[in-house]
Amino acid sequence: MDRYAVLVFREQSITDDEQLAFTRHFGELEAYRTPGHVRPRSEQRLGPGMADFSNLDKHGNIIAADDRVWFFKLADRLWHSDSSFRPVPAKYSLLSARVLPSWGGNTDFADMRAAYDALDTRTKAEIEDLVCLHSLIYSRQAIGFGDLSPEEMAAFRPVRQRLVRTHPVTGRKSLFLSAHAGAIEGWAVPEARMFLRDLTEHATQREFVYSHVWRPGDLVMWDNRQVMHRARRFGDRNEIRDMRRTTLAGDAPTIEQAEDHAA
Repeated sequence: MDRYAVLVFREQSITDDEQLAFTRHFGELEAYRTPGHVRPRSEQRLGPGMADFSNLDKHGNIIAADDRVWFFKLADRLWHSDSSFRPVPAKYSLLSARVLPSWGGNTDFADMRAAYDALDTRTKAEIEDLVCLHSLIYSRQAIGFGDLSPEEMAAFRPVRQRLVRTHPVTGRKSLFLSAHAGAIEGWAVPEARMFLRDLTEHATQREFVYSHVWRPGDLVMWDNRQVMHRARRFGDRNEIRDMRRTTLAGDAPTIEQAEDHAA
């Protein structure tokens, strides 16, 4: 994982309990009191610890095209890093393909280490100490979704993250970008968003991207500290795409690294 950041395990016909058990070999599951989605627990299809990345409701039916849960999920097609909107962002994510549509639905991964290495010296110096604000509000607004309750707005209040982070094992630097990033401390918002857009365009050039073509039973595991990812569109929304994710808790807030660096 430290070397490649994305691992693919083919033909893993596993249950939810087996996926949870495998994930726990690497640490603690991510657990937060605040929601990371807009689907109430009473309406969720899967048990604790399993994140539902399907187009199904709790009864196993296709989510309606005008359902706010479906609109919320569409933002997963933007480049992002899992839980960058949390004070402590996620470490590993493990996504299992249970049922796949007949066309599309790939997942793209962008190597944020290689993207950082390819920056010019001036840009590296400019971004070294920058702190961004991350929130689900920013990523959902980017696709025109603003139907959030006051409780959700409070739960999704922005958190501070370093723009440049250092891997705790390898010591290698990488960009920490995400659609959840909507501001840079000390910058005007329009300038910050244009700058982050430019960095994202740089970081997602073809030479930095691996596109995973799913097969039934695939289990893909990635390190959110080193890569960014996005889901891709699939053809017929009336076909089932049942993907289930487990998420490993992160090590520490990235902002602590910023404070240590400043000291």
